[in-house]
Amino acid sequence: MLTESHSLADELPDHKLAIHSLKAENNHFARLFDEYERLNKEILRIEKGAEAASDERLENLKKQRLAAKDEMMKMIEGFET
Repeated sequence: MLTESHSLADELPDHKLAIHSLKAENNHFARLFDEYERLNKEILRIEKGAEAASDERLENLKKQRLAAKDEMMKMIEGFET
């Protein structure tokens, strides 16, 4: 199974300044960021075999991570315009 980090800094390197600013200024963004990172760590533990999970649970976690990323991306785009 592939185990690849999907940290937000790795996923969106061109938006580091916006991410940093939004984390400091926007509580909702900061909560989403924390949730994204928590989900990412949990997914990596499952993919590495350190934690057991069904395929359905893993897919659900990935969907949650993607939803958080999508919502943050909208906020980043709004911040940068």
